Amino acid sequence: MGLLSEVLLLPLAPVRGAGWVVRQVVSEAERQYYDPSAIQRELGELAEQLDQGLIDETEFDRREDELLDRLEAAQQRRAAAPGGAPSRPYDNGRP
Repeated sequence: MGLLSEVLLLPLAPVRGAGWVVRQVVSEAERQYYDPSAIQRELGELAEQLDQGLIDETEFDRREDELLDRLEAAQQRRAAAPGGAPSRPYDNGRP
């Protein structure tokens, strides 16, 4: 049955391949979007923009809130992942 289904589904191979590529691109985009080091780097750049007067306090607060929400979501995703990473580096289970 496996060989027969493969032969019958052969015309759909390009579609299945394109679907795989799309899933890989989405996965990599999500990984980069939720990367804590990238978010922290963006927070630093945002603080620099405020210090240089390129943005005002209102814009800074709005964008900072967005980045902090994204950082929190990234931490929740890591905790929910199989074999989730510890919430603190070198966490050995002690309070």
